[in-house]
Amino acid sequence: MPIQYYFGIGGLIAGGLISFVIASVVFGLNKKKAEAIIKEAEAKSVKITEEAEVAAKQSDYKRREAFARETQEVKEDLKQFERRLIKREDAIDKKAEMMQKREKTLETQEKNVQDKDTDLKARLDEVAKTIEKEKEALHSISGLTKEDATKILLEKLEKELQSESAALIQKYQNISLETADVEAKKVITMAIQRCAVEYTAENVVSTVDLPSEDMKGRIIGREGRNIRAFEKATGVDVIVDDTPGVIVISGFDSVRREMAKRSMEKLILDGRIHPARIEELVEQTKKEIEDSIQQVGKQVCYEMDIHNLHPKLVTLLGRLQYRTSYGQNALQHSIEVAQLCAMIASEMHYNVSIARRCGLLHDIGKAVDQEMEGPHPDISAELLKRFGESAEVVDAGKNHHGDANPLFAYTVITMAADAISASRPGARRETLEKYIKRLERLESIATSFPAVESAFAIQAGREIRVIVNAAKVDDKGSTVLARDIANEIEKELNYPGEIKITLIRETRIVEYAR
Repeated sequence: MPIQYYFGIGGLIAGGLISFVIASVVFGLNKKKAEAIIKEAEAKSVKITEEAEVAAKQSDYKRREAFARETQEVKEDLKQFERRLIKREDAIDKKAEMMQKREKTLETQEKNVQDKDTDLKARLDEVAKTIEKEKEALHSISGLTKEDATKILLEKLEKELQSESAALIQKYQNISLETADVEAKKVITMAIQRCAVEYTAENVVSTVDLPSEDMKGRIIGREGRNIRAFEKATGVDVIVDDTPGVIVISGFDSVRREMAKRSMEKLILDGRIHPARIEELVEQTKKEIEDSIQQVGKQVCYEMDIHNLHPKLVTLLGRLQYRTSYGQNALQHSIEVAQLCAMIASEMHYNVSIARRCGLLHDIGKAVDQEMEGPHPDISAELLKRFGESAEVVDAGKNHHGDANPLFAYTVITMAADAISASRPGARRETLEKYIKRLERLESIATSFPAVESAFAIQAGREIRVIVNAAKVDDKGSTVLARDIANEIEKELNYPGEIKITLIRETRIVEYAR
């Protein structure tokens, strides 16, 4: 064979050996890389496992912490609920104790009445026997018949009884008048002392402060489109004048005026004043006002312990916070009258709950007196009757100004509480100029009568003392003159409460203008 053949076989063998050697080396290298990758993967898996365990522990810790907070909140709620229950139990125990005392008092009174009834029956039997004996004695002495003797005796007794009864009636009338005056003063004084309220009621303002004078032009808008859109959306008038840093919102509806005031303040803070934004903010404010009114009504009912009140009456109560009378807030006035009614009723042993309800709802008509025709007492009575209130509450709403004869004692209590709340010092605001003019007018009315020498208004215009010429008017004429002055004051002046006219001559005559 040629030598090339052997060289070829040797080359093949050498190539195979080289390939084998190279494959062995590569296999060894790959095995090391694989082991390194496996080790690296194992290290990463351990790390991932540790991180997962840490994350699980953190999550579990957070869940435990959240659960602990929730548990604590629940415990606090339960403690508050427990405290409220304890207070209610104390109140119920006190009421039960009072009821037991009243039952004992009633039992004692009932026993006394029974004893007096037994004693009265015994005395009546003795009187009947005595009369029978007198009849027999008269019949035997005078020789008269029973009918004649009875007639003479009855005539004699009738004359004596008429004389004695007249004197007795006069005596007890005087005692009753004196006692009633003292007791009434005592009850009213106690009620006033127990009722502690602010001296000046909050008033509803209708002005809005501006950050700069440039804001007036933005509120008016191009050709007045902004101010027209605002007035149309709110139903009030916006007055922009030369007064620096302020605009005035005018409207008869106090709720609308308050809604407009809040909407204007929001627009000024927002800065984007255009018709679309105005409508959006007005609707938002309207919803806030309605929610606020409802919440205020519910809060007042809760504080006054008034239950089962119609939802519409609750809303009207809330509206009263935006109603004023002579500067006195109508809602604050109603709350004050309710408190006074409850105190007076407790002193007179009437139902405190009914009295408080009468006082709180007596002026409910003022919440809608701009929307309904008629004086507010008639509106109040109509609303209270419509929404299912009792006859006592309806009568208090209708007659608390004394326009008609009250049907229930609660109406009289409401009248007294209403007068106290309206006439107490500081309850109603009055400007100095109007105050001085009212005093001057009061004095001029009194001095306009020929027999009057001078007149002096005192006690902030709640009393006027009139000095008359004794030569021009006698004692009887003084009474007539005081009544004439009172009538003239009632005709000429508008004032809260009443004015006392004290006319001084040789005697002092007192009359009231109500």
